[in-house]
Amino acid sequence: MPTKMKGGMTMEKLKDIKCIVWDLDHTIWDGVLLESADVQLKPGLKEVIEKLDQRGILHSVASKNDAELAWAKLNELGIAEYFLYPEIHWDAKSLSVQRIQQNINIGMDAILFVDDQPFELEEVQSVHADIQVLHADQYEAMLDDPRLMPRFITADSACRRQMYQADTLRKQAEEQYEGPSEQFLATLGMKFSIYEATEDDLQRAEELTVRTNQLNATGITYSYEELHQLMTSQDHMLLVCELEDKYGTYGKIGLALIHMQQKVWRLNMLLMSCRVMSRGAGSVLLTYIMREARKQGKQMLADFRDTGRNRMMNISYRFAGFKQQSADQEGRVLFYHDLQQAVEFPDYIQVLVPEGQHQ
Repeated sequence: MPTKMKGGMTMEKLKDIKCIVWDLDHTIWDGVLLESADVQLKPGLKEVIEKLDQRGILHSVASKNDAELAWAKLNELGIAEYFLYPEIHWDAKSLSVQRIQQNINIGMDAILFVDDQPFELEEVQSVHADIQVLHADQYEAMLDDPRLMPRFITADSACRRQMYQADTLRKQAEEQYEGPSEQFLATLGMKFSIYEATEDDLQRAEELTVRTNQLNATGITYSYEELHQLMTSQDHMLLVCELEDKYGTYGKIGLALIHMQQKVWRLNMLLMSCRVMSRGAGSVLLTYIMREARKQGKQMLADFRDTGRNRMMNISYRFAGFKQQSADQEGRVLFYHDLQQAVEFPDYIQVLVPEGQHQ
């Protein structure tokens, strides 16, 4: 599939797409809305959007258009519900894409921008060198694009859009709330479940390692087969966590892999979906592991590798009291904690652990 690429990079080497940002005129529909209100969806376009949505791929809009008219047309055509954080105005498309990327909180290289105008494709890519772009006349081949074909389609991926829409309601409520942040978080009724992974969790666990960049302590990805082997290992513990509140579920949003050694627990992997970053939930899984290791009379080691995007995980370890034990020139850091002091969960989150789980 032809797409603008740099340095001879082939499509197979490009990163999987998490969000498609669409133009409207001559892209989503045939014609120009401001010239004729009788524009029609391009043939098969709705099916493309629906099937990609079912795969867990998000959609948004960046269009130079009249916002009220364009949104009304999207509603009339029955596809408005698919578009998160639409940017419909007269600003540069590069600025629109940047706002969408910040709202969804993903890497720019995980976005595919689709437009019918070569000028717009070049303008966006001149500002965002990592973004992937596609001419609108190639939309019919998108369902067969390997970047848009995740290995697994999990329950979480199939309802990813609805989770983002629920989060929009949360953010609106937070903006309207008058009072300290922790008081607002207490109104959400958050329940944080932590449990040992089963085989049913492994597809989503692999997806989490592939999709999570900012809150992944090592940036290492694990395949389904590797996770299965570790899950069944006697000296490893693979933990999964879920979060829900009064607005609905966030799904499975965190993963940890612990190598249980004689004197220490070594945290080989810790990651958390960026969607819970602002909910204060990122430290809960780490706190749980520290508490359990302390009960066992263990000390803790934790692996970190600087990927250029995961600085927050370095900060999280240090904030939790971990000290740097060693580091190398490749950005790999080994943290240490003696666990002499007890750590507590935030008051505004109810932590749920299955009865009889590893104590």
